[in-house]
Amino acid sequence: MRRNGGQLLVACLTALGAKKAFGVPGESYLAVLDALYDTTGQFDYVLCRNEGGAGFMAAAYGKLTGEPGICMVTRGPGATNASIGVHTAMQDSAPMLLLVGQVGTDMKGREAFQEVDYKAVFGTLAKWAVEIDQVSRIPEIVSRAWLTAISGRPGPVVIALPEDMLTSLTDAEPLQGPLSIDEPLPSPASLDKARSLLAGAKRPLIVYGGCNWKGGGTAPLQRFAEASDIPVVSVFRYQDQFDNTSPVFCGEAGVGMVPSVRTLISEADVILAINNRFGENSTDGYTLLDVPSPKQTLIHVHGSDLEIGKIYRPALAIQAGPNAFAAALGALAPVKGDRADWRRQGRTAYEAGFELPDLPSPVDMGKVCAWLRDRLPEDVIVTNGAGNFAIWSGKFLKYGPKARLLAPQSGAMGYGLPAAIAAKVVDPARTVLCFAGDGDFQMNCTELATALQAGAQPIVLILNNGTYGTIRAHQERTYPARVSGTDMISPDFPALAKAYGFHAERVETTDDFAPAFERALASKSGAVLDLAISAEALTPRQTLSQMRETALKAGK
Repeated sequence: MRRNGGQLLVACLTALGAKKAFGVPGESYLAVLDALYDTTGQFDYVLCRNEGGAGFMAAAYGKLTGEPGICMVTRGPGATNASIGVHTAMQDSAPMLLLVGQVGTDMKGREAFQEVDYKAVFGTLAKWAVEIDQVSRIPEIVSRAWLTAISGRPGPVVIALPEDMLTSLTDAEPLQGPLSIDEPLPSPASLDKARSLLAGAKRPLIVYGGCNWKGGGTAPLQRFAEASDIPVVSVFRYQDQFDNTSPVFCGEAGVGMVPSVRTLISEADVILAINNRFGENSTDGYTLLDVPSPKQTLIHVHGSDLEIGKIYRPALAIQAGPNAFAAALGALAPVKGDRADWRRQGRTAYEAGFELPDLPSPVDMGKVCAWLRDRLPEDVIVTNGAGNFAIWSGKFLKYGPKARLLAPQSGAMGYGLPAAIAAKVVDPARTVLCFAGDGDFQMNCTELATALQAGAQPIVLILNNGTYGTIRAHQERTYPARVSGTDMISPDFPALAKAYGFHAERVETTDDFAPAFERALASKSGAVLDLAISAEALTPRQTLSQMRETALKAGK
């Protein structure tokens, strides 16, 4: 059967198990759009309003499902708009395929209309960037791209598709069936060494990261840690991958790292690091462990050889997938020792972190989060973008074994709403709750139309304080009382949301929140709740005025 390139590409993706593609249409890949006409109900195109939103949705899809999130955009501006999703997927270690239209092969190198050298632009941004110049090579390259996206340290792959290649005919057969790759297993010898090091430790610590944990993947790790009395800490924004109600869970190593977590890392004598890449946020700017040789005895476990020893020299390096290693560790006998106080101190500090004073704000987010901790369903999916508001979803909710958090390691504003829409696309029946600041929300608020059209409408909480909170906090600490470029005037958010078919309300007081949220849960068309937040309550434990006063006293 002769097919054009667009038909062959869609047939290959369908065979691999692709079910959704997020995108904005463009004339450079019309042949692909035409082929998708015949896969409705099997492989669907989710029409987005901006390529940046589509990129975020694909990145979030990959993070949530473990399968490559697929984004389709046109050449030039479409690709550059979508690049934010590629960067986010890379820093999240989330599998993603960005399929980009390209000028015809006969025009390349002339700076034709919307021409971009994708290998040059995405070469360091993605895990792999490639262009398919021959239609017959589509199966080969798509197969490699899929496996590259999901193996080792998962990440995004960019595939450029010249327009004439997509319309060319070929006898090449599409791929047959899905592709998967087994995780590398730890050797018995390396497991024995790891267990021996943990057994000899007085202050051991387990630090984990990554989004490629399979359902229940950390359960064996939890059993081993609990039986061995070893505290467990997640890296930035991956606390959802471990049961936060466990007595060994002690918090998150990330932005705004609390002193108790900093102490656990800096004073540990043995650290078992599983599936984490030692980013800036999880190491407090690379200060908690000496580069390149930490004082702590480091056991680094990762599925990619490129991550092991990249920054820190481990005492024991183990190339193994996270699920495979956790399962093997959980099968071992626990290590005994007098560590109860060490573990208990970390857990007690974690629990104490939920206690907050009354906040100077019409809607007190401390009280809101306390209520949400008791009310949210156990399988809730929470999303957020970037800003001071994200501390509420990141540090004041607890994630049980069925809950998920989709939040960007890259610190990208505008991620939360597209991620929430992608989550509803994946599982329409689950409660999906997006935390967004007023600035963060406006980065991609037009994607409410995507949610309406796709029938994927989440609940959105807009923490509306009239300022870009993170930058305002830095201003007050560095240039106190000199506010520049951070105050904003926003539209009527409930009116805007209603125009997009959402249930929407303005919530003026803390007491108004609970009944408004119950109405949001009951709404069949999603909901947007616009919360009246004072800029004075910029952080949970320090007001804006206190920041300014402290900086002025310091003579800044």
